[in-house]
Amino acid sequence: MSEVTCKSGLTEAEKSTVFWASFLALFACAVGFTFRVMTMGNWINEFGISGQEAGGIFGASLWPIAITMILFSLIVDKVGYKPSIYIAFGLQAVSVILCATAGNADALWWGSFCAGLGHGIVEAVINPACSSMYTEDKSTKLNVLHAAWPAGMVVGSIFILPLGVADSAAGVAVVEGASGLAWRTHSWWMMIPVVIYGVMFIKSKFPIDERVHAKVPYRDMLKEVGFLGAFIAGTLLFYEIYRIATKTEPSNLLWMSLGFGVIIGGAFGAFTKGFGKPLFFFLCVLMVPLATTELGTDAWIKQLMTPQMGDYAGWAIALSAFIMMILRFQAGVLLHKFNPPIVLCISSVFSMLGLLTLAGASGFMVFVAFVLYAVGQTFYWPTVLGLVSEQFPKGGALTLNTVSAIGLLSVGIIGTPIMGAFYDSNLANQVKEISPEIYEASQSEKTFFSATYTGIDTAKAQEAATAAGLGEKFSGAVDNAGRGALKTTALAFPLVMLICFALIAFYYKSKGGYKPIVLDEEEGDNKHGDPEGEPIPAVEL
Repeated sequence: MSEVTCKSGLTEAEKSTVFWASFLALFACAVGFTFRVMTMGNWINEFGISGQEAGGIFGASLWPIAITMILFSLIVDKVGYKPSIYIAFGLQAVSVILCATAGNADALWWGSFCAGLGHGIVEAVINPACSSMYTEDKSTKLNVLHAAWPAGMVVGSIFILPLGVADSAAGVAVVEGASGLAWRTHSWWMMIPVVIYGVMFIKSKFPIDERVHAKVPYRDMLKEVGFLGAFIAGTLLFYEIYRIATKTEPSNLLWMSLGFGVIIGGAFGAFTKGFGKPLFFFLCVLMVPLATTELGTDAWIKQLMTPQMGDYAGWAIALSAFIMMILRFQAGVLLHKFNPPIVLCISSVFSMLGLLTLAGASGFMVFVAFVLYAVGQTFYWPTVLGLVSEQFPKGGALTLNTVSAIGLLSVGIIGTPIMGAFYDSNLANQVKEISPEIYEASQSEKTFFSATYTGIDTAKAQEAATAAGLGEKFSGAVDNAGRGALKTTALAFPLVMLICFALIAFYYKSKGGYKPIVLDEEEGDNKHGDPEGEPIPAVEL
């Protein structure tokens, strides 16, 4: 009797090994992310760089993710899962070594860059591998797999926050009340999960991709994305790469990017002879508010809530990540009761309530609000991946990872900056109420996505307020501006998502209910291979 238990060609034991090694690969990415969040201040102190330069080093670990995620989605079936994951392993190992031995800021930048490239390849491998192994329960398994991200944040925080972080040269602790280990010492924590998952994958047998097994031609995979998907991905990629490469953001950059997106989308659509799936494009657009609510808010929430929570603001993020980790492990309970669009509606309600409560909470209610916020953001990302995998299986790795890449790109291009714009605008209004004179003296013109708005030069405003005896009122204005930004975010994004995901749920209900699309060997309409695409491998089960 054959030990093969699924059409991926793997036994249950083999599937389990690949799944948990994949879990640790994403876990390693999250530990690295947490390390960089916790040690940016040390880079500034030790290498004498500005906050903007430190942010650039941190950003180098984020924007390359989208590039390798999309690139390897196009070639992973030809290169193979195992060679691809070992390229990621090599990049992540090099990243740790560069960070731990960095003698200058340039070495740190290259370490972060390698980490970003490796992270993108990890996602390009583990998402389609997981959906190909668990074709009958994709959304649940992808939620469990992506519990690795908050798990890595929790473990990284536990290793770093209680021990403190000190500058390697000066030995100055950044976390109060702790003598602090040197940040270079902390950097070696990143290597532990990298080594473990590398060892686990040595003898692992990867599944046959669901699309390849069903003999879906390569061009049909591309057609699922088509003009529409290539247009939005090309627009965001051009915007981000141009901004990073030139270190400028001209006023016409948005129009330049849209033009590039039309060219790339047009060429892609002409090659595939496909316009792309409208629902897939709609989900890609929804990744902008989704990623902003989940990741963009995370980037701002510590700063926005520090006036209320003080030194505990960093631990609040760890608490949020812990809740996400636990709930993603239990995602099957919810997903077996409700379909993915309904689960995404529920997430939208909780994240909206959490952010609105945070905007007006104090004392213990801040933690209650954090729980609501954490529950809301828990199921967003992996459930969208599950929805895409279940409804566009012909798209294979490409549709899965394109939607993720668009989410990641939109955080840096739209999400975090728009949160900053909300904050700046609210602060300007608060300062104007306190003192029109201070407002006039400290106002400054700011830009967001080629649009201008009036903000405040915070340093000038604080200096003027202190001189006028309004320092306490200014501190209150800063607090209120942060709360206002959270409230605006709650109304702008989760509410939009609630409406949109509800429309998707009603769409499926009108068609007789939500049903995942299951591929079989007839789906490709090409039993003898694809002369214009890839050769179809023989499959023995």
